Amino acid sequence: MMAAIAAVANSTFSRSGDGRPSVSYLPSPARFLTTSSLGYLAPRSSPRLRMLRVRPNRSTFLARSGDGDGGIGSGNSGGSSGGGGGEDEESRGKNRREAILALAQIGRSLNSIPSDLAGAVNAGKVPGDIIYRFAELEKSSIFRWLLQFGGFKERLLADDLFLAKVAMECGVGIFTKTTAEWERRRENFMKELDFVFADVVMAIIADFMLVWLPAPTVSLRPPLSLSAGPISKFFHGCPDNAFQVALAGTSYSLLQRIGAIVRNGAKLFVVGTSASLVGTGVTNVLINVRKAIDKEFAKEAEDVPVIETSVAYGVYMAVSSNLRYQIVAGVVEQRILEPLLHNHKLILSAMCFAFRTGNTFLGSLLWVDYARWVGVQKIRE
Repeated sequence: MMAAIAAVANSTFSRSGDGRPSVSYLPSPARFLTTSSLGYLAPRSSPRLRMLRVRPNRSTFLARSGDGDGGIGSGNSGGSSGGGGGEDEESRGKNRREAILALAQIGRSLNSIPSDLAGAVNAGKVPGDIIYRFAELEKSSIFRWLLQFGGFKERLLADDLFLAKVAMECGVGIFTKTTAEWERRRENFMKELDFVFADVVMAIIADFMLVWLPAPTVSLRPPLSLSAGPISKFFHGCPDNAFQVALAGTSYSLLQRIGAIVRNGAKLFVVGTSASLVGTGVTNVLINVRKAIDKEFAKEAEDVPVIETSVAYGVYMAVSSNLRYQIVAGVVEQRILEPLLHNHKLILSAMCFAFRTGNTFLGSLLWVDYARWVGVQKIRE
């Protein structure tokens, strides 16, 4: 009898094209939960199994993997759902089934993957595609090392080209920033070389964060404690990119997407201000050294206003850079390019490179105009 029950636990039940019920065996190592949880078996008092009653349009995946309450079953099974969680609950149930099947196909269990990812699987927050991507990333020693860090893990699982985009942004940063400075300053380029150096240093420091913060993510964060305040709870539920595609079983309101812009803007203000403090500070040191050596230069040169420039750059990053990079990552790349070119990684990478290079160059032009407009940089005659 127990052997028969175990066989049932390792099978899925569906209806074939002619309406007759069919049984298919699952290759995954599934463990039977309890007799009462099936809903199809005879009562405990019955000495033998009765015939299975297969309901139309319902498939039940009777499996459990790992420890804890990670059992998976139909969101509509049983007769006492009491209204449940609607479509979100159905999507989460589907995600759990897909993720467990994916783990079985790659020969892994919940215990063999990171705890935060396992928790997301149990909660139905990630579909099977994320599990397959995790397995692919683990084949690379570099990605396997980066997956140990939560921030990289969330971004790489959402976008396997994330690291390439970081390299693109930082790699073209010096060239595009310098070219944009030349385009705006022309004959004053050498006279304003101190401004140019400060701008390039600030930009390179900030480039990494401009890719990091607006990047779409797969949320693996645990829920906040009950003692957390309402503001913390609100921003915890916001996406990392205001325009990112929500996974099945997850949804974001318009207010939460606006919250993503506000939260990233606050972070980029801090990043921009800090980067500018470093850049302008280094520039002023170099100016003073050159003044001591070249007396002619001392008559023309003036120190870069550190505080004013730093605050101005922080505001610029919080508004202009924040919106531009969220649109590039969430709209252009995730919603337009990736669906069209997901099977052509080389072309996709080239298109991302082109858009990000253009966005970086545009940002440099906008910064020079903005800096002159607010008065932190002046045109030298």
